[in-house]
Amino acid sequence: MKIDYRRIHHIQICIPVGMENQARTFYKDILGFIEIEKPEALKKNGGFWLRGAGIEIHIGTETNIHPGKRHPAFEVGNINEARARLKDYEVLIQEETQIKGYERFTFFDPFRNRIEFIQPKSDS
Repeated sequence: MKIDYRRIHHIQICIPVGMENQARTFYKDILGFIEIEKPEALKKNGGFWLRGAGIEIHIGTETNIHPGKRHPAFEVGNINEARARLKDYEVLIQEETQIKGYERFTFFDPFRNRIEFIQPKSDS
């Protein structure tokens, strides 16, 4: 039997316990996601949920955060403007090896979570 994947339902990014306000500033004010209601049964765990462009991001809390290569990648339609916005907010940007047909870079939230923006190159 083959697994019938439909879409990504959500991704979860973890932040240190008690840092929700700083995370809201980054994910809502800088990246532009909208906060959505977290199920009542999960509110006791801390964190919050976001949505934008059909993507859900669940911000969870942990006592030990370990940065690494794992990351979500968001396809964007205005990568140069996105890069400029992040620079305006002094967000740490890391240039990545470019791959054929795409422009991309990664950046880090205040908790050292790695995030990628990627955009297909136009043939013009």
